[in-house]
Amino acid sequence: MSRPPKVRRSDKQMSSAAVDKMLSTGYCGHIATVGADGAPYVCPLLYVWLNGQIWLHNTSARGHLLTNITHETRACFEIAVPGKVFAYGRYECDTSIEYMSVIVFGRLSIVEDSTKKALFFDALMAKYYGNDPTRPKSFYPRLDEVTVYSLTVERVTGKETILPSVDAQWPAVDNTKSPHAIPPPQRSQ
Repeated sequence: MSRPPKVRRSDKQMSSAAVDKMLSTGYCGHIATVGADGAPYVCPLLYVWLNGQIWLHNTSARGHLLTNITHETRACFEIAVPGKVFAYGRYECDTSIEYMSVIVFGRLSIVEDSTKKALFFDALMAKYYGNDPTRPKSFYPRLDEVTVYSLTVERVTGKETILPSVDAQWPAVDNTKSPHAIPPPQRSQ
């Protein structure tokens, strides 16, 4: 994976290592595609970050996702992790949230090779379920009933806001964005 491109808020840009870690450990992602009619479609899916690609799966039945990538392989994948909400100034609008988010732009392809599909499911089970010695390992009798996709990465952006220490938050520090604003008088209830 190449270094993430500059983001508008460079103070929020994640390092490549942080992006890689988040892609490796994130729980659920959202894949966005576009249909032939120009309509966007977003689908939440479990995923695996494997060999520098995003791997996902869905039913083999023809639906929005399969129809859309048959039309256009370009896609966008997003994961985000929210954190705590915190105040940084004296007005309600001077509130922020700690978060991390990664957006991957690339091209989706269908994985046809059953060995690669099984490798994906091995990685998926390891990530989400772990080892269960009472069940047959790497046995996927319905492999032909699912479509496995791999998203080849063309570019990645990662942004984060880190929770400031308590002594750097309101009211200890006033970082009000509109310090000269005068609030309206409070109405009694």
